[in-house]
Amino acid sequence: MALTVMSEHSLPQIPGIRLASVPAKIKNWERDDLLLVALDEGARVSATFTQNAFCAAPVTVAKEHIKSGTVRALLVNAGNANAATGERGIADARACCEAVATALNIQPSQVLPFSTGVIGEHLPLQRILDGIPQAAEQLRADGWDAAARAIMTTDTKPKTASRTIEVAGEQIRIAGIAKGAGMIQPNMATMLAYVATDAAIAQPLLDTLVQEAVAASFNRISIDGDTSTNDACVLIASGATGQAVDGQSEDFARLKQAIIDVHIELAQAIVKDGEGATKFVTVQVTGAASIQEALRVAFEVGESPLVKTALYASDPNWGRLVMAVGNAGIDGLDAGKVNIFLDDVQVVQDGGRAGSYTEEQGESVFSKPEFTITVDLGRGECQEHIWTCDFSHDYVTINAEYRT
Repeated sequence: MALTVMSEHSLPQIPGIRLASVPAKIKNWERDDLLLVALDEGARVSATFTQNAFCAAPVTVAKEHIKSGTVRALLVNAGNANAATGERGIADARACCEAVATALNIQPSQVLPFSTGVIGEHLPLQRILDGIPQAAEQLRADGWDAAARAIMTTDTKPKTASRTIEVAGEQIRIAGIAKGAGMIQPNMATMLAYVATDAAIAQPLLDTLVQEAVAASFNRISIDGDTSTNDACVLIASGATGQAVDGQSEDFARLKQAIIDVHIELAQAIVKDGEGATKFVTVQVTGAASIQEALRVAFEVGESPLVKTALYASDPNWGRLVMAVGNAGIDGLDAGKVNIFLDDVQVVQDGGRAGSYTEEQGESVFSKPEFTITVDLGRGECQEHIWTCDFSHDYVTINAEYRT
């Protein structure tokens, strides 16, 4: 049984941004699968991309185009990743940008292309080229909810998040959408995520903000330990509200936190909608010598197939937890100082089974749809956390049948 991702709600319109979703029939499905986003002149865009060495053709082109400093459009297709497609893949991504440029009367270098879906197959280019003019004619400010559905692949639900805050007596809106349910262990972002605000934010601040937001959200999740070839997270500031927010002000601090909160909500939604997921688990590591050490242990626990199958079985097999902690490769780790808790139930004390622990206590925690595993390393003051899920029978089925 899938976890509840979030209640669906209509996202606010972001002045300066229009969207359109159309059915290009990239796969054999009856749904929108091509998204066009048009940005008014003056919008600022920053992004992070996958660090997978086999990065997809659209990632290569988008990284080139974003250096131009002026982005006026995004194009996203679902159903085909255009990855591992060689020079033809690059040419296809460029052709898509040229078609968008023609439709919107802008330059090809002002278009960022994105793709998600099956790796190793060429784009059905003509279908996309035919869909672009149709999308350009349907651009509208209230297209966010349709956009969230258009970018889905194995997702069971659209992933959306929003915030509205007041800055200097003026309302600032933030809207975000994301997709991803498998191949999720972001080394920089997630599968695909797009967050926009009508605030005016200077480019250097925006560049820093997207990095901080990704570090606090998408770089803290794992479903299956695999980093996609197509990961991207894009942050857009349309600037429609006018004067730029002072980066040193309390107003900017509140805006920054609201934007980070949207990223976190989207990241958690991706984990909750993980392929076949039935459990949403926070792995928290305390008492670490460094942040990096804490994250290393957290991911080792959260990505262990043996731990994840125990989560699915509601089996509090704490031996798998200590195994994963020990496998993290922490130099000088004193196993005799390690303590582990399942929510507030101590299962490991000073490296061994806690005297007060009972199997019934562990089963009670592991049977919950959401809970926290805390690992105290007993060697420092640093702490960090990640979010993960279980491995179920459905995960195997979904991925075994992915291309059928």
